[in-house]
Amino acid sequence: MSAVLSTSEVPAALTLADINRLDRVRFVAALGGVFEHSPWVATQAWAERPFASIDHLHRTMIGVVRSTSREVRIDFLRMHPELAGKEAQAGTMTNHSTAEQAGLNALTRDELLALRRLNAEYAEKHGFPFIIAVLKNTRSQIFDALRTRIQRDTDTELEAAIEQISIITRLRLGRLLAH
Repeated sequence: MSAVLSTSEVPAALTLADINRLDRVRFVAALGGVFEHSPWVATQAWAERPFASIDHLHRTMIGVVRSTSREVRIDFLRMHPELAGKEAQAGTMTNHSTAEQAGLNALTRDELLALRRLNAEYAEKHGFPFIIAVLKNTRSQIFDALRTRIQRDTDTELEAAIEQISIITRLRLGRLLAH
């Protein structure tokens, strides 16, 4: 059963203590968006409360993703937007992704075309979009990583993408939870 919560039912600034006290529905309402279009991660992590730290919460959530089958992990990766891709152009990315990819708005026309070409090559080879923690990389590092990672085998890239999601989601949790 899915419940719709008003914004007043989940505090705007949460502490770890708040998170540990939330029932499942409110926990998922508060943290379900940390993993792109995948509230199932928060749903499964909720059962592991209480969390001793934000890192413990994060390790648990990443553990949920890692414990799934390869097929589920690939489907999970496919839920992520392409860098400066169609979702960005259409303005349909999640608030998290929009904020994280904001620096890519300054790409030159040639850089944007190169990024689109490389993204397409990557997705064709690996079956999921290139994922990188944009906030932890310069424009040059992003392009270098994309060129390098296109050449890797898909199993290596699957792990690399999950590692990048781990970085991204840890940053998101840090922003969501009051310290």
